[in-house]
Amino acid sequence: MSSARNAPAAAARPRVAIFGGTFNPIHVGHLRAAEEAAELLGLERVLFVPSADPPHKDGGAADPLAPAELRLAWTRLATATNPRFEVDPLEVARGGRSYSVETVRAIAARLGAEPPVFLIGHDAFALMDTWREPEAIFALAHLAVIVRPPAAAGSLARWLPRRVRDDVEIEASGCEARHRAGTWLRLLEIAGLEVSASDLRARLRTGRSVRYLLPERVREAVLASGVYRRP
Repeated sequence: MSSARNAPAAAARPRVAIFGGTFNPIHVGHLRAAEEAAELLGLERVLFVPSADPPHKDGGAADPLAPAELRLAWTRLATATNPRFEVDPLEVARGGRSYSVETVRAIAARLGAEPPVFLIGHDAFALMDTWREPEAIFALAHLAVIVRPPAAAGSLARWLPRRVRDDVEIEASGCEARHRAGTWLRLLEIAGLEVSASDLRARLRTGRSVRYLLPERVREAVLASGVYRRP
């Protein structure tokens, strides 16, 4: 997919994106996805928002979620050298269950009339029917749905959550859509990096190398924490 197909018109271009996640731990795949999204959308800032207690992710004792304060610190280390990247601690500071709709509401209120972009992977996008108030997220923010190989971009209709289908009109290309609240949806096809947080945690549990899969300062901090070491 060409960048012209990915990029919105200049008149509709927002300045700030929200990139939430557990970042358990944050890795080069996260950073590259945010960098490509910022470039394609012409963003001024990408706000990384580590979750405190994500409602959909609980690996249990066998695959633990690192403490929120550690994940927040690692995200700050990972993003420190990119002037477009910023870390927002609001979910960790709020504590408890982290619901994206509350985060989007808070950041949208802070920005005023200009809606943020909500960056989300296509797999998570397809599961938004199970989220708290997904309809409100679509009304409060633009959505950039990130697709990376081996998944093919296809059409937004392929993953559009059932609860918002009546509120969204998909364009003929299938790559863009409009919400009745005036926000847009757009598919962003980016380069695929074969890195996953679950694979990294498995490597760390068994003492295998994660060098070059994490930013070096993050790798050092993760190893020093011992969080993912096998009990």
